[in-house]
Amino acid sequence: FRLVDTAGYEDATGNSLEARMRRQTEAAIREADLIFFMVDARAGITPLDQIFAGLLRKADRPVHLVANKAEGKAAEAGLAEAWSLGMGEPVALSAEHGIGISELYDIIRNAAEQAAPAPGDAQGHVPEIDVDIEPDSEHTTRWNPNRHLNVAIIGRPNAGKSTLINRLVGTDRLLTGPEAGITRDSIMVPWEYEGRTINLVDTAGIRKRARVHKKLEKLAVADALRSIQYAEIVVLMLDATQPFEKQDLHLASLVEREGRALVIALNKWDLIRNRNETLARLREACERLLPQLRGVPLITLSGLKGRNIPRLMQAIFDIERNWNIRLPTSKVNQFLSAMVQAHTPPAVSGRRLKLRYMTQVKSRPPTFILFCSRPDALPASYTRYLVNAMREHFNMVGTPIRLWLRAGDNPYHDGKKKRKLG
Repeated sequence: FRLVDTAGYEDATGNSLEARMRRQTEAAIREADLIFFMVDARAGITPLDQIFAGLLRKADRPVHLVANKAEGKAAEAGLAEAWSLGMGEPVALSAEHGIGISELYDIIRNAAEQAAPAPGDAQGHVPEIDVDIEPDSEHTTRWNPNRHLNVAIIGRPNAGKSTLINRLVGTDRLLTGPEAGITRDSIMVPWEYEGRTINLVDTAGIRKRARVHKKLEKLAVADALRSIQYAEIVVLMLDATQPFEKQDLHLASLVEREGRALVIALNKWDLIRNRNETLARLREACERLLPQLRGVPLITLSGLKGRNIPRLMQAIFDIERNWNIRLPTSKVNQFLSAMVQAHTPPAVSGRRLKLRYMTQVKSRPPTFILFCSRPDALPASYTRYLVNAMREHFNMVGTPIRLWLRAGDNPYHDGKKKRKLG
């Protein structure tokens, strides 16, 4: 089952933040199969509780009254008063102490059993099917187009993250508005796109650490950063009307360090006048300041008007393939040989460094081991040269590439493994 936590209900109208919150709550009521109406047993029944109860009575949905904070004598009067709402006996709950949780589970279980389809109505399970790869194909991959894809959308406050998700799913699923910091928790929104389930994760806006003072905002930012770890693809949303900041670079670098694939989305592009000049400036800044993610897709769009959404999704699917790519060892070593011939490793203390063998050991992100004569002596600049050349040669844009150095010869010489990797 899926639980939906709604905002506190306010009797507000117009386009204020409270009114938009109310409309979100009313939409959740219409879509729910079961509703828990929670009141505060210590505070007793308020006029807003009575207004909300009247709304729920018209909803034509099963409603169960839940009186939270019901522990102790201070809640006894509130529990008795809850009967006045005409919703039957309230479930006495203490979320803090775990009292009444099992009763809520029983209610959910009974509702699920009543709503379960007949055996003949259930759709058959579709197993995951790996992509078939020809042995001689140039690129191999374990990418599976049937599996769910987790996409986190991050960025500074008011970059338009929630607006974009609402446009993608075709409904006002997330609360939006001109007020900065509306989104506090990371929210996952499942979405079907071209027959595939995409789990879109909306996150709180992330400001510079020096500007984050309130505890609530610190918790929201920490939650947003955790979302990067659980995502596979990360869309870094930038407000194209705002100058490029160090915070944007910090977020992009964080995605790279976490080993996640990255797409940069330039939102509010419909408000930009000198588009060619602006795009060229931003692209140059990305290439110069993010060399570890050279060639990262830069997609211009308007989340509010829905412009360039197909281009964004195509970029996401392209870098997903790159993130999952598996390269044949023969191709990797042909590449290594060509790179060494083009630029020989420097000699250290009069001794030439030998690069003997390279193989891919994992994907997500693509990770390679290079066996050489003296790993500690190989300059970092030469490692960057190999990684950048590999990204360009195999077209692995948008994904981090890991290259580990190991001492020794080819561990697979004559088809027999001589040395355990790692």
